[in-house]
Amino acid sequence: MEAIARCDAERLEVERSRVAPHIGEKMTVPVYSVASRFASWERLIRRMEPGWDGDDFYPISAYDNDLGSRDALDQAMRALPEEAGEGPLGQLLARLDARFRAATRPDPELSLRPWVRPTTERPEEELGEWWKRKPVRVPWAD
Repeated sequence: MEAIARCDAERLEVERSRVAPHIGEKMTVPVYSVASRFASWERLIRRMEPGWDGDDFYPISAYDNDLGSRDALDQAMRALPEEAGEGPLGQLLARLDARFRAATRPDPELSLRPWVRPTTERPEEELGEWWKRKPVRVPWAD
C-alpha cells in the first residue's frame, strides 16, 4: 500500500504541475491513480465481453486511452516491491489480462494501428501485448 501511495503521490504532483496553482492546491488525489487505472482497464474489458449491452458512446480514441492506462499499470506494477506483483494486486491484474485475452484476438497485421497508437515512441517489440490484439466484439461499432 505504501508503494501505491508513492506512485499516486508522484502522479498527483505531475497532474498539479499541469494546472494553474490555485487549481492544483485543491487537488488531493490524482485523476489517474493506480485504482483509476485498474477501473479503466476493467471497464474496457467489460465493454468487449459478451453480454455487455451499454448504449453509451465509446470512440476508438477511448480504446487508445484505455490501452495507455494498461501501460501505466505495467509501469506502476514494476515500481512496486516484487511481492506486490505476486499478491492480490498482481493477481487482480493477471485475471483482468486473462479476460482481455479472452475478449480479443491476436492482430499480427496491426490493423488498428492507423487509429490506435501508443503515446510513447517505442519499438513495436517493446509494446505490451494489449497493443497487438484487437477486440472480438468491437466496442466502438455499437
